[in-house]
Amino acid sequence: MIEVEELSESEINEVIGRVGYGHLACCRDGHPYVVPVHYAFENGDIFIYTTEGKKAAIINQNPNVCIQIEEVTDNQHWQSVIFDGVAAEITNLEEREHAIKLILAVNPSLTPAVSIHWMDDWVRENIEVMYRITPTATSGRRAVAHSVTAPVIPRKDGGNDEII
Repeated sequence: MIEVEELSESEINEVIGRVGYGHLACCRDGHPYVVPVHYAFENGDIFIYTTEGKKAAIINQNPNVCIQIEEVTDNQHWQSVIFDGVAAEITNLEEREHAIKLILAVNPSLTPAVSIHWMDDWVRENIEVMYRITPTATSGRRAVAHSVTAPVIPRKDGGNDEII
C-alpha cells in the first residue's frame, strides 16, 4: 500500500537542488504551455536558460510560472515538487555571467535550448534569454511504501494460519 506524505521545506529545497531538470509551465491568454527545462538552483531561486521563441514570448507577457520537478524510481518510490514563482529576465551583465555559470554546471551543452531550429529553409538564430524565477510558493510530496502483511487468524486447535 502507498501513502503520500508532504515534504518539509528543507526536503523540497534538497530535491530542487539535486535534480536540475523539470517541466516549466507558463500560460498566455488562458492557454497553458509546458516544456522540459534544465535549471540551476541557488539561494531559493531557480535560473533557466532558453532562447527566444514561444516560451520566452509567453513568459515576457505573463511572468507567473510553475516548475514541476520529480524523481521517480518506480510506482512506490517517487518525490515530486511544485515550484510556483515569478520569472524575471536577467539583463544585468554580471548577473547573466553568474547565472550562465550556474546553468552550465548543471547542463554543460545547454540543450535543448541551443540547437538547430528550422524555419522553412532557414535556421533560426539562437538568441539566449536567461530568467531568475523567484518562488511565491513551493510544495512537495513523496510516496511512502508500506509492506502489507497478511492477517493472522487463530485456528481452533490453538495455532495460527496466515491468509495469503
